[in-house]
Amino acid sequence: MPAVSKGDGMRGLAVFISDIRNCKSKEAEIKRINKELANIRSKFKGDKALDGYSKKKYVCKLLFIFLLGHDIDFGHMEAVNLLSSNKYTEKQIGYLFISVLVNSNSELIRLINNAIKNDLSSRNPTFMCLALHCIANVGSREMAEAFASEIPRILVAGDTMDSVKQSAALCLLRLYKTSPDLVLMGEWTSRVVHLLNDQHMGVVTAAISLITCLSQKNPDEFKTCVSLAVSRLSRIVSSASTDLQDYTYYFVPAPWLSCKLLRLLQCYPPPEDGAVKGRLVECLETILNKAQEPPKSKKVQHSNAKNAILFEAISLIIHYDSEPNLLVRACNQLGQFLQHRETNLRYLALESMCTLASSEFSHEAVKTHIETVINALKTERDVSVRQRAADLLYAMCDRSNAKQIVAEMLSYLETADYSIREEMVLKVAILAEKYAVDYSWYVDTILNLIRIAGDYVSEEVWYRVIQIVINRDDVQGYAAKTVFEALQAPACHENMVKVGGYILGEFGNLIAGDPRSSPLVQFNLLHSKFHLCSVPTRALLLSAYIKFINLFPETKATIQEVLRCDSQIRNSDVELQQRAVEYLKLSSIASTDVLATVLEEMPPFPERESSILAKLKKKKGPGAVSVTELEDGKRESGELNGGSDRGQDAAAMAASNASTPSPSADLLGIRSSAPVSAAPASAGSLLVDVFSEAGPAAPSGAVNDDGFLSSAPPSEDPAPPLSEAEELLNKFVCKNNGVLFENQLLQIGIKSEYRQNLGRMYLFYGNKTSVQFASFTTTVNCPGELQSHILEVLNVFIRGTKPVSLLCLSFCKEKQH
Repeated sequence: MPAVSKGDGMRGLAVFISDIRNCKSKEAEIKRINKELANIRSKFKGDKALDGYSKKKYVCKLLFIFLLGHDIDFGHMEAVNLLSSNKYTEKQIGYLFISVLVNSNSELIRLINNAIKNDLSSRNPTFMCLALHCIANVGSREMAEAFASEIPRILVAGDTMDSVKQSAALCLLRLYKTSPDLVLMGEWTSRVVHLLNDQHMGVVTAAISLITCLSQKNPDEFKTCVSLAVSRLSRIVSSASTDLQDYTYYFVPAPWLSCKLLRLLQCYPPPEDGAVKGRLVECLETILNKAQEPPKSKKVQHSNAKNAILFEAISLIIHYDSEPNLLVRACNQLGQFLQHRETNLRYLALESMCTLASSEFSHEAVKTHIETVINALKTERDVSVRQRAADLLYAMCDRSNAKQIVAEMLSYLETADYSIREEMVLKVAILAEKYAVDYSWYVDTILNLIRIAGDYVSEEVWYRVIQIVINRDDVQGYAAKTVFEALQAPACHENMVKVGGYILGEFGNLIAGDPRSSPLVQFNLLHSKFHLCSVPTRALLLSAYIKFINLFPETKATIQEVLRCDSQIRNSDVELQQRAVEYLKLSSIASTDVLATVLEEMPPFPERESSILAKLKKKKGPGAVSVTELEDGKRESGELNGGSDRGQDAAAMAASNASTPSPSADLLGIRSSAPVSAAPASAGSLLVDVFSEAGPAAPSGAVNDDGFLSSAPPSEDPAPPLSEAEELLNKFVCKNNGVLFENQLLQIGIKSEYRQNLGRMYLFYGNKTSVQFASFTTTVNCPGELQSHILEVLNVFIRGTKPVSLLCLSFCKEKQH
């Protein structure tokens, strides 16, 4: 860079800056700036042409005023004129003003581009660097269109100076990041890659940043860089600190270039060439060996540079995940950092070990540090380090240490920072489910989790425990007993009440034989929490109460009295009022069989990925990300709980049901609750899709408050034939659709829908035999009063694999005034 002469000091600028600094108030500063702006404006508009020095001085003042936070709306043209000067200082100020103040959509871009083209073709290295810096700083699409093809040529030209090559590489990187579609390397690819062999270390350092970015988007085009990067890395690692004097930083040769080379190699799989791979393994071993050597300097800069290379090397070892010896050595090296006095090193060690724990080669080595990690969780002052310790415990957990880790995380949860409690709760819940050999331990853990951190237990957690208890018969009785005991605590979290209400409503009968947990005791215990809960929880408890009437008929009078009280049937909340009224009516008029059908036990949930795990993945923490791979591997080996046994049984049962249909099979699809959707091409399933109630065929995923009364899947509800007229009518007190009549020959279903004073009723006649009915007709007989309200009678016969006759009645009732 040319030396700046003494005459370029710009005394006027120095005086102006001094005046601004001496201002006693904001008003005085604004007054001085406005005075200066008026003076500059008059100079630019004056008849007398300004020389280069004056233009430079005034443009520099405008730049200073802009940096103080004031808007500048003139002077841009004068700055562009400075670009044509042959003096370095004038051209420099012109480019500086344009880089800071000119917007990418400015009308002056074309003039600026012309000036830049002149400087790039001048072959003056100083002017070329200034032009490249301006392109990189502005980085507009117009500049990318103008220079994207020119800059690669400058970068690889043999006569280009090293300083210009560095600027060209970084300028091209900037344009590629802003407009990747315009920067096409094409014929320049191999020549750019070979810059890794350049003699000048600065050129290599700049070029590798460009190559790394290009490799991430187009790895196949730049895969030849792997062998060159390994070769360059080998030369640096094996060199002494005196070999690269200009690029040695506190006795560490070229630390920045080494880190970039290691990061570039992480864009590719392990080299296929045995010689290249052997050389790379030798480099990594050398880096690990140097980490064990005593430091050559006590300065923090030396240890920072040395550790930066080490951590990048460990990241590459983890990325390859193919060298057991290197993985174990890396784990042991990180283990030494776990007790280092430097907080940043402890943090990085914990973070890297989270990833190492997902490797089958190093998982056991990571587990040997469990006591150190637990101690870090308890004693670390920095919350971020404690969070990484919790992530590492989560990542290293397996069947052999699950109970210890879960116990430690529960213990820490009592004093954990509020910012990480929710994530800790999710991890404890996942580990307890995943590695639970004894599901009674799982139930104890989740209830303990709700007790310790109930406010941070999301819906997914208590939904999941209910799903598991419902799906596993062996734990239902224990869950009912445990939750009953937990509800006896004077202060009970609302999530505990939800779990207790649901489980006792489903399985309270399993502990009803003990006088201490008799049906009435269970009800009184739940109802004692009722008035302390929110509306959704109260709604769930009301559903539990109606379940109690089905499970324990002796509690019917007591529960009906509760439902009948004004605080329920006249509740200001419409949901609670509706439930109370409907449940009271249902318990009063429904027969025992109907009540048992409506309130039957929840069917098992389909096996699927835990919603808790999905929620944890959204957080994208290092622990969650690394453990995803570990879980995938364990799931393939069948190590995780919730395997396919139950799913296979369910599949076999479904296949059996499908192959041998019941005489009372639901031909019309009325009992199934398929979502309302457009009618498919098959006429046989037309009625199911058009007329069935919306909702899932079976409860899946999360359990909602209405889960108690959800309709069961078709295979769970064989619907025995009904014969008595009273039962036929009572069946439709609480629902608008169902099977009205059924025998060996015919199935009649009904569905009704209403909107204000309008109604529509559908009658479905299904042929259950293999022989087609001949001359099948339907007629409607209406009393005189009803006849006047009938708007339309539609009789349709639908042919298909399951022929169905459809009778549709539309009617209107006079509005009440």
